[in-house]
Amino acid sequence: MSTLLVAGLVLAIFAAFTVLRAVRIVPQARARNVERLGRYQRTLKPGLNFVIPYIDRVYPAIDLREQVVSFQPQPVITEDNLVVEIDTVLYFQVTDPRAAAYEIASFLQAVEQLTVTTLRNVVGSMDLEKTLTSRDTINNQLRGVLDDATGKWGLRVNRVEIKAIDPPQSIKEAMEKQMRAERDKRAAILNAEGQRQSQILTAEGDKQAAVLRAEGNRAATILKAEGESRAIDQVFQSVHRNDPDPKLLAYQYLQMLPKLAEGPGNTFWVIPSEVTTALQDVSKAFSDVLPRSAAAAKPDEAVEAAAAQAEKDVARASEAAAEAVADAAEAAEPVNARSALRPELADR
Repeated sequence: MSTLLVAGLVLAIFAAFTVLRAVRIVPQARARNVERLGRYQRTLKPGLNFVIPYIDRVYPAIDLREQVVSFQPQPVITEDNLVVEIDTVLYFQVTDPRAAAYEIASFLQAVEQLTVTTLRNVVGSMDLEKTLTSRDTINNQLRGVLDDATGKWGLRVNRVEIKAIDPPQSIKEAMEKQMRAERDKRAAILNAEGQRQSQILTAEGDKQAAVLRAEGNRAATILKAEGESRAIDQVFQSVHRNDPDPKLLAYQYLQMLPKLAEGPGNTFWVIPSEVTTALQDVSKAFSDVLPRSAAAAKPDEAVEAAAAQAEKDVARASEAAAEAVADAAEAAEPVNARSALRPELADR
């Protein structure tokens, strides 16, 4: 009884284990290859799948999603014989699980080695400067070569990116010096351009200020000249309109003579020849007035007294005029003497 119970329990466990081995659940974006008696049978799709226990062999799942692999930096020699370290990143996807499992032993290792060899071929035909500035070109060439080579492995290379390019330390220092020199050059050029622009703007401002100042001076001079012209015109019209007597003009001329000597810097007088004519006109005027006054005088005592007083005034005026002429002549003699001595001194 106990033997039958143990045998039944063993059969139940074996049946349950067999059922579990016959049912396989594959997650989404995964695939599993099945071999029957050592030969490829089929590929299990995502979901619930059934296999024959103990006859079908199910291999581990293969990821069908896009995968990212970062390879270690690899030394690459450029065309100008410089060794640079290049770090690459590969984006690929398994499109055929059967080919990925049976066409190559390890597709990740194969992709890595193919990337390194292709990278050396591509970079080896470029110099350092072109390598540093042609990442897109290198990426496209790598992607084209890898996509063609990995197609039979059931892989599709979507993109290849160069993550870093590290030149030697000496090259880095030289590049830093070059960049520093370029920055200093640009700074000097910008400074010179700024000074040039500042000088140009300053010159333009000075030019405009000088032009405006000259225009202002011109307008002021024109207005001043117009004012003086109007004043002279008005004086001229007033004189001609009132028709003054020449005797009055001669008298006014004599009144202006003392003003010629005003000022501490006046050491000598320049007496025009018109002074004599003016004095003669004044004397003639007084002489003309006196006969008319005597002819028209009446035997009145008051009139006689007025005539006597007028004669005295005329005599005093004549004496004052004569003294003024004498003083002017005396003041002019030293000046004429000095003027005559100057050519003699110059000849000596």
